[in-house]
Amino acid sequence: MTSCEEAETEETVTCLHMTFYHPCQEDKMMFRCLNFCKREQVRADEMAKFGRDSNICRYNLMDSRVSRIQFALQFYRKLNSSEFCFEIKNMSKKTKLIVDHTELGYLNKIDLPWKCIICFGDYQILTEMQEGESMDYFETYLHLAQMPLLKERCLPSLQPVPETGVFPSLFLSQDKSPTEIDENES
Repeated sequence: MTSCEEAETEETVTCLHMTFYHPCQEDKMMFRCLNFCKREQVRADEMAKFGRDSNICRYNLMDSRVSRIQFALQFYRKLNSSEFCFEIKNMSKKTKLIVDHTELGYLNKIDLPWKCIICFGDYQILTEMQEGESMDYFETYLHLAQMPLLKERCLPSLQPVPETGVFPSLFLSQDKSPTEIDENES
């Protein structure tokens, strides 16, 4: 047998891509302890915790308004299935966690959708799961966004968007009132 035939089959790894945004990141550097653009392995039996307490949390957010443990992700395999998933649990007594349009109170948990936005306070985190086969560990791959994720990714926001695609609050902030224009006018 050749060395190619003897080599073990390479196992793919589930990877959770997470893109972080906060409007004050440039000034306050709350993400300075996160390792961006580098895959990081996490054992399957560990909970990936996010918060400000570096003794407990693997992913630290340097902001006094963030809870010691804000939320946790648990990797698991569905019963009678080969499908791997993540479960997200709100660990904050003070702050609700919003996963897409689902609000989680303290100790509430749900399955993390394949692609979603997690929000708490001014934080926005886009998560996208890339499937794998490994049962021993998963990977995280963190990214930093320069623009708000809800607008940038065109995901539904909590505020309705008019047909023009322009938020009324933009007009009000310029002290101008909106004017109606016939679609045939230029």
